[in-house]
Amino acid sequence: MYKENTYFISDIHLGLPNHKKSLKREKLLVKLLDEIKKDAKTVYFVGDIFDFWWEYKHVVPRGYVRLLGKIADLSDSGVKIHFFTGNHDVWMKSYLPKELGIQLHKKELKTEINGKKFFIAHGDGLGPGDTGYKFLKSIFTNKFLQWCFSRLHPNFAFSLARFWSQSRRKKEKHYVYKGEDKELLILFAKNILEKEHFDYFIFGHRHFPMIINIGKKSKHINIGDWLINYTFVKYNGKKIEQFTFKNSIIEKHSTDLSKKYKLDIFS
Repeated sequence: MYKENTYFISDIHLGLPNHKKSLKREKLLVKLLDEIKKDAKTVYFVGDIFDFWWEYKHVVPRGYVRLLGKIADLSDSGVKIHFFTGNHDVWMKSYLPKELGIQLHKKELKTEINGKKFFIAHGDGLGPGDTGYKFLKSIFTNKFLQWCFSRLHPNFAFSLARFWSQSRRKKEKHYVYKGEDKELLILFAKNILEKEHFDYFIFGHRHFPMIINIGKKSKHINIGDWLINYTFVKYNGKKIEQFTFKNSIIEKHSTDLSKKYKLDIFS
C-alpha cells in the first residue's frame, strides 16, 4: 500500500492523573497507531505526550513501554516520526532519538508537505502576553537550574514534579474557545502571516480542538488532547481533517467552538 498520510497527535499527558487512567489512554493510543500504520508516511507528536519527562545521564522515567515499543515499531517499518517537546516534557534529550529513531524538535518547525507550507509547534509561550508563563519557561529551560535539579535523587525529583503538575491541572476546570481576538496562538499565526505565508498552522498545547480559516488562504489547527477529546489530525496531501478515537473507532470530529470541554480526568 502506498503510504501518503501525515498524522498529528498531541497532549496525551501520560502519567496523569494516575497509573490506571494513564495506562488506559496509552493502550488506546497504541491501538490508534496500529490503525494508522498501514497508511502513515509521517507521524508528528506535537508535545506533552508525557505529563512529565526528565532524563538523567543514566535514568529515564519508568513506564510507557507499550507506546515506546509501538513508536519504535513504526520507525523501524519506515514511518518517519517527529517528536516535539511541550511544556511538560521539555527536558527530552538524546534517549528517545537514539532508542526509537525519531527526530526531536525543541523549537517550531517550518516544513513543506505535498507542496503545502506547514508551521508546526507545540505552542507554549507563543503569541502576545502570557508573561507569567514565559518567565516560568525561562526558568525551566535555564541550563544551570536544570543542572541543579538533576542533582536531586530521581525518586524525590519525579515525585515533586508530578505533584506540581497535578496541582496545576486540578485548577484548570474548563477549556473554552476565547475568540479570534483573544486566542494567543491565533494572534501569533496572524502575525506570522504578515511576514510569510503558510497554508497550515499546527499547534497543540491549547487542548481545544479546532480547524478555522485565518487570513486569505490559511488554516489554524489545534490538535486537541487525549485527556478529554481524544482527537488527532490527518493530512492526506489534499485536505486536512480532524478525527476522534475515543471508543476505538475513528470518527470525524465536528468542532463546536461555543462548546466548553470540562476537565474530568480526576473524577
